[in-house]
Amino acid sequence: MPKRIWREFIPTTEGRIFMVGVSLALAYVFWLAVSSIFTPEKGQLFIAMTATHMLFGRVAGLSFGYTVGLGNSVVIPVSMVIETIMVLLFYPLFVLSWNHLVVFEGLRRFLGQVSEAADRHVVTIRRYGLIGLFIFVWFPLWMTGPLVGCVIGFLIGLSPLVDIFVVLGATYLAIIGWATFLHKLHGKVAMYSPYAPMILFLIILVIGLAGYFMHKRGNDTH
Repeated sequence: MPKRIWREFIPTTEGRIFMVGVSLALAYVFWLAVSSIFTPEKGQLFIAMTATHMLFGRVAGLSFGYTVGLGNSVVIPVSMVIETIMVLLFYPLFVLSWNHLVVFEGLRRFLGQVSEAADRHVVTIRRYGLIGLFIFVWFPLWMTGPLVGCVIGFLIGLSPLVDIFVVLGATYLAIIGWATFLHKLHGKVAMYSPYAPMILFLIILVIGLAGYFMHKRGNDTH
């Protein structure tokens, strides 16, 4: 990022959001590093859960956590922190890109995909305002997550802080709902076989990948 734009960006609300995101990300990485040093086995599980969550989504990340024996006291906060970091970093970068202040070559395609997904829903969400945005982020459908949600909030004219607050509130509620459901489901399938939770996780992973490729194919045909 050019120094002039950086100096102008940091004092803005988006800039402060970005710095909070960077600080939280560094703290989270530090926690992963400390966990890996002092409790290597758990540290590796935390890293694997983080990677699964970021690559395959919320449900896969939660399911992986329960599959490897992590409890709600770890799985839910970790999921919340991961998605909070993603939102706090993504939203300011999207605003910079939208205003054509900086071109992020590595994120260009991803930003484009998220913007296209937001464009398809922005008219409907604008009609219902904050409640519509909250339900959109909370509802478990493909491309209705926090990143698309914060873009829609920006497009319908919400202030940055209100946008972030609504999106993260819906995200946390969705995480708690999914965690409650998956924790009970994993507990029930574990009664039939010790391998059942892993099979369940793999099924969820396959469903997530299938949804991704179907969505991608749909976009390619338009």
